[in-house]
Amino acid sequence: MANTYLTIDMITAEAVRLFKNSNLFVMNMDTQYDGQFAIDGAKIGDTLRIRLPSDFIVTSGPAMQLQDNTQQFTTLTVSTQLNVATPYTTAERTMSIDNWAELTGAPMINNLAGKVALTVMLGSEGGVCNFVSNQDGGGFITTPTSDQFVGANAVLDDNGAYMGDRRIVNSPTTDARTTTALQGLLNPTPEISQQFRSGMMKSGLGYDRWFRDQTVITHTSGTYNNASTVTGGNQVTGTGGGTINVSALGGSLRVGDIVTFDGVNGVNRVTKQSQGTLRQFVITANAAQGSTSISIYPGLIPSATFVAGGPDQQYQTVDASPLNGAALRMVTKSSEVYRKSIAYTQKAVTMATADLVLPRKAIEEGARANYDGIAMRIITDYLPMSDQLATRVDVLFGYKYIRPEWLCVVADKI
Repeated sequence: MANTYLTIDMITAEAVRLFKNSNLFVMNMDTQYDGQFAIDGAKIGDTLRIRLPSDFIVTSGPAMQLQDNTQQFTTLTVSTQLNVATPYTTAERTMSIDNWAELTGAPMINNLAGKVALTVMLGSEGGVCNFVSNQDGGGFITTPTSDQFVGANAVLDDNGAYMGDRRIVNSPTTDARTTTALQGLLNPTPEISQQFRSGMMKSGLGYDRWFRDQTVITHTSGTYNNASTVTGGNQVTGTGGGTINVSALGGSLRVGDIVTFDGVNGVNRVTKQSQGTLRQFVITANAAQGSTSISIYPGLIPSATFVAGGPDQQYQTVDASPLNGAALRMVTKSSEVYRKSIAYTQKAVTMATADLVLPRKAIEEGARANYDGIAMRIITDYLPMSDQLATRVDVLFGYKYIRPEWLCVVADKI
């Protein structure tokens, strides 16, 4: 391709394409572009309302029982602006778009996309309320096997997650360990061939796609010692989660820790029948040693009589509310550190981007573009003292773990 003087519109269109395709986690989440800001541009703090599915109770017999249809919403705030900027000479603008992408665009956009992905990944602390792990003889987390990955898939089923678009995001280390551990168990020749050639997991065990991403985080559990209990029975927190009263914590709980309450089982979200296994809850706010309340998700919504086997409730999450004195337990050991791979369905987490304001003075050397749910702004200004063009790339975004029960941590040792 012959050299040409690249325009800002060409650069922006190429940059937003590079952004979408440079990070696997960004590629494998639900991304949405909010066109309502396309004319005037968005501002930090703009919020979007996202509707959640309604829930109903089935009644028996010929009598009709009308139920209120209270639409549930969650909000996604477009509150994070990240940018990367660099100067380059006018001569560097005289090249093909392919050369620009390779030499200038790709390094900038790759780092920007990675930082955006890390920001969203950090939201899994408090944004994922299910957990599976493989443990050694001492009860410490060790490398997961097929049992844990299949188990995580079953957890998603139990929580009513969409059956399609199941995915696993592993750290590079976990993915390498998993590929080695499972290579003798997989039968389809194409998958085995791909995994052998790439050294990475591709698909299998009920997941449409496995991928490795360097933004997968590690979690350090709090110092809680499992010595606290619920104070006061029949507590209900509501659909969005909330706080529950406990005796003074013997140690701390951190955002992202997973806990259970004795005698409180999860229910099938459709039939409301008890699953016979303890419902897991994620801690959504740090709680220091001695605290007498903890913040959890999902909300405690028991049967209508607070006991197992009682009348069904809309949006019911557990068969019974914890009794006064029920033990509060953390599913990991105190202060345990582990890699936090995530099994999920794509619609469980959403990232939304919006067009930033394009200043009037930057119209000639500024542009906005969107591609596959990602919006980006690029502005270039001339620096006469150095004959350079200072270019900045901005993304304004927000994210939300819309359905934390549609994700499951698969823990791996450090």
